Amino acid sequence: REIDEGRFVDLIEVDAASRTKVDDTRELLDNVQYRPTRGVFKVYLIDEVHMLSKHSFNALLKTLEEPPEHVKFLLATTDPQKLPVTVLSRCLQFNLKKLPLDLIVERLRLITGSEEVETDEGALLRLARAADGSMRDALSLLDQAISFGDGKLTDAEVLTMLGSIDRQEIAAILQAVVAGDAPGVMQGIAAMDEHAPDYEAALGDIASLLQRAALAQLVPDAIDDSHGDRELAMALAGVASADELQLYYQIALIGRRDLYLAANPRGGFEMVLLRMLAFRPAGPGDSAGTDAPVRKAAAKPKAASTTAQKKPPVATAAPQTTTKPDPQPAQVQKPKPAIATDGQVDWAGIIEQVNLRGAARELAANCEFSRRKGHVWHLTLDERHAHLLTDQQRDRLGAALSEVTGAEVSLRIKLGKPAAATPAEKKVQAAEDELDAARDNIASDPNVKALKDLFGASVVEDSVRPTDNGENGA
Repeated sequence: REIDEGRFVDLIEVDAASRTKVDDTRELLDNVQYRPTRGVFKVYLIDEVHMLSKHSFNALLKTLEEPPEHVKFLLATTDPQKLPVTVLSRCLQFNLKKLPLDLIVERLRLITGSEEVETDEGALLRLARAADGSMRDALSLLDQAISFGDGKLTDAEVLTMLGSIDRQEIAAILQAVVAGDAPGVMQGIAAMDEHAPDYEAALGDIASLLQRAALAQLVPDAIDDSHGDRELAMALAGVASADELQLYYQIALIGRRDLYLAANPRGGFEMVLLRMLAFRPAGPGDSAGTDAPVRKAAAKPKAASTTAQKKPPVATAAPQTTTKPDPQPAQVQKPKPAIATDGQVDWAGIIEQVNLRGAARELAANCEFSRRKGHVWHLTLDERHAHLLTDQQRDRLGAALSEVTGAEVSLRIKLGKPAAATPAEKKVQAAEDELDAARDNIASDPNVKALKDLFGASVVEDSVRPTDNGENGA
């Protein structure tokens, strides 16, 4: 009780961050020789001990080597790597783990309830997340938030105080990135900028949501709502492929690391998202890539200049002509679904026709078509990809099949071992065959052989890539 009230004389608390000089340490250690007044031990609690100077550590080391029987030292630090090895070797180390998010929220809820503070649940969650596992930081942030909100704890006020961004806005920007909606991305950034956010923290939130979306694709049951973004993560996992999530996550990490190099934080943040759009993997029906509209726009001035270079018309007698009706443009017919009359289906051909992205497309590619009975289609999913089978993805796949076939499709998907290779396995095998062919062509190329003989060179096997035009090369 005396410790809680701050009047226990045998507990000496020292803030090393404010007492870094060797003289402060020597003054402290001068009293070590005196025995405790009330307790069994005299306890020295040195907080943020890594802030001590080198000379202070040397002075402390002498006492740590042969401490008096009645003295105990508690050295607390958030950065143990900065402590000298000579000090660490003379201490017992206890690594304290971070407090769970829900435990911090529960404690904050108890405090605000006892103090009768009007509180939003979302505000408590934001404060607990900002505390990063530290109850002390959580309580400090709680005091600041109540003062900032004039006695109330609202989600909007806490959001403004922390300078953070609503997860809904982060999710909307990522949804626009996945859809390739560049104007939507820029609108989202403009809306964020009104709150004067910390863009480094915003990139951290983007990476966090991408990580949870990737986890939702592989282990959906592992996603809880402790972060308050389960629905957002599940929605993003449903529209983005695993490759996209991994790529965007890496771009966000590198962008956050290099953000301080940007001319201004917003410009650096924009470039990170534009990089995601530029390297967005081409989806179905988008094989031309993201630069196709640019190439089309660039082609128009060329056509106009060609027209401008034509010679001016020369007046001549008009020959008799017969007016013909304008030719009607040929109607473009959509390819018919690859479904035979006997109920058999070209499953790989169907997958190429459906407009699907993300986990639903991966689900289709890892399934084998078993049989079709009326409007019911039976599929077998490779049991190694069981994590893809969710109600949401099955419904998306069924809706896409209904759209492409023009008839209602109901799916029955079971886990098992497909009798034949799935479309995903065929695609991987085709890529491996192309790579093997490229390596064989390089190995048999006379120019490559000449370089090997002349310079003693060797081919780096991992550098060989098939070219896009069907030829093989490095």
